[in-house]
Amino acid sequence: MNSLFPYDNIIIGVLIFIVGFCFHGVGQFISIVNWELAERLGLQEAGLPAEYKVYEHAIAISDSILGIFYGIAAVGLIFNFSWGYKLAWLPGSIFIYHSLNFWFWTKNRRKAGHIFESSALRIGWFLANLLTGLLAITVAWKGY
Repeated sequence: MNSLFPYDNIIIGVLIFIVGFCFHGVGQFISIVNWELAERLGLQEAGLPAEYKVYEHAIAISDSILGIFYGIAAVGLIFNFSWGYKLAWLPGSIFIYHSLNFWFWTKNRRKAGHIFESSALRIGWFLANLLTGLLAITVAWKGY
């Protein structure tokens, strides 16, 4: 298999594990189980209007389910299994989608006068998802 850079599979596997399994999967599972705790931990924005909360809850459910696949893909990449490269396409694609979705969702909320996150958090979360997604797809492509 071709490498993008030395130990690319391990680095991207760890990134997918942290961003995907831990933040998206576990973090959003906490939101499903106890929304108030998620607000206190900063995983969810406090004071969301009801119509936003419905959307955010739905995203929490889908993210926590996808977190399982992120964890499996991460393990596959870390241990250099061939199926890990194939499965890495899933988190890579979803992270890119998630970054764009988050960017425009928060942009539209801000336009409506609902600013729940700092600009630094918005940019950081967007970039964490986008760069992890792009790297995962590139490593999956090279390793396939």
